[in-house]
Amino acid sequence: DWALGQQRERAQKALTKFAKSAPWRIPPGINGKDYAPKAVDLHKHYCPWLMSMEVTHIIPATTALVEEAVHAAQKGQRLWGDTAPARRAEILEKAAEILDWQWDSLFALQVFEAGKDWAHADGDIAEAVDFLRYYAHQIRTLGDKFQPQSVWGEANRTVYEPRGITAVIAPWNFPLAISCGMVSAALAAGNAVLYKPSEQTTAIGRVLYDALIEAGVPKDVLHFLPGEGRVVGAAMVQHPEVAVVAFTGSKEVGLLLYEQAGKTLQSQPQLKKCVIEMGGKNAIIVDSDADLDEAVPAIMQSAFGFQGQKCSAASRVIVVGRAYEPLLARLGEMVQELSVGPADDPQHQVNAVIDLPAFEKINRYISLGKKEVRLVAQAPVPEGGFFVPPTVFADVPPEHPLSQDEIFGPVLCVYRVKTIDEAVKLALNSPFALTGALF
Repeated sequence: DWALGQQRERAQKALTKFAKSAPWRIPPGINGKDYAPKAVDLHKHYCPWLMSMEVTHIIPATTALVEEAVHAAQKGQRLWGDTAPARRAEILEKAAEILDWQWDSLFALQVFEAGKDWAHADGDIAEAVDFLRYYAHQIRTLGDKFQPQSVWGEANRTVYEPRGITAVIAPWNFPLAISCGMVSAALAAGNAVLYKPSEQTTAIGRVLYDALIEAGVPKDVLHFLPGEGRVVGAAMVQHPEVAVVAFTGSKEVGLLLYEQAGKTLQSQPQLKKCVIEMGGKNAIIVDSDADLDEAVPAIMQSAFGFQGQKCSAASRVIVVGRAYEPLLARLGEMVQELSVGPADDPQHQVNAVIDLPAFEKINRYISLGKKEVRLVAQAPVPEGGFFVPPTVFADVPPEHPLSQDEIFGPVLCVYRVKTIDEAVKLALNSPFALTGALF
């Protein structure tokens, strides 16, 4: 509760302490051992809103280290799969406690490494803890669920077995929560895990790895493999001993991984299972009788919270009938009043996007929109850092790139329709299907 002074003081102390300790050096962790050779090209990640600050120095894993991790995971898989579900649940609950204890360092990493505002930073930690406790509960009760009926003379029972080594490839936008969800689900079900965090948020991933090992996950069951997706991720997905691929990220990368996982090698003992979540082009429909005092603030929060860098963020608002002009006017006024600035200062509602490629991509879409459609409003942004202005466009054709592409930034398109049926049809005119809302 950020209204409490002691909470704000704790957060500020955490930020000050971390700033003095940066950059963090993050090595791979395989079979409980850190691999930190001196003669290696370090990957440096900079603070999104303070580009002079080096947050992490990452020692990338190699394909040889992926092979070593798989070899260790094969040994760990057998005992871990036979470990009682209740014991696996206890370990996950212990990890949840450890993450709770480490709130201060995790909060500072969220702000400096991921560029999250205070509320989103705290929320990501809370969701990660929830995931650990949720899957602990699920695995305790799974054996009693979904059991078949037994008629006279028969005894039927479903038995749940782990699938095998799971490759987890995590995103940077929910670096702790989504990582934790994918990793803890796999571990709860008795699978060994190869975990590759995003290049941009490797330190947060390392804290999760360390917490799970400290909680009691066997060292040969969980392996930490930072590095580039095209090297480390590809080696994990294509390995014949990997049974499951869990990925959250862009549509382009997700489809590529799905294609790679579908190529079955002669030495492969089973078909790979893919659990892949990709992007969104989410629509909010505002009907003609909606209460704009509720609709407009919710649209702002959904579209511009964490700079729109969420697969669930609203990127299209479809307005029915007479509500269009009043909503557009209010939306424009609120956007122009947004405070954009560094994430360590809680007065700012919008911060910087994650890195230079994201900054350049989003600005290309904004430039295209300014040339081809109607610009409604933009918020002012400060100099320095990867600050992209929250932007609203109107009268965008349904097939325009602004309407169809996932931009993953603070860009919102508003449309006018005559009926609710027309609104639903327009909302469904997208290659994405993730979230939606109706006022």
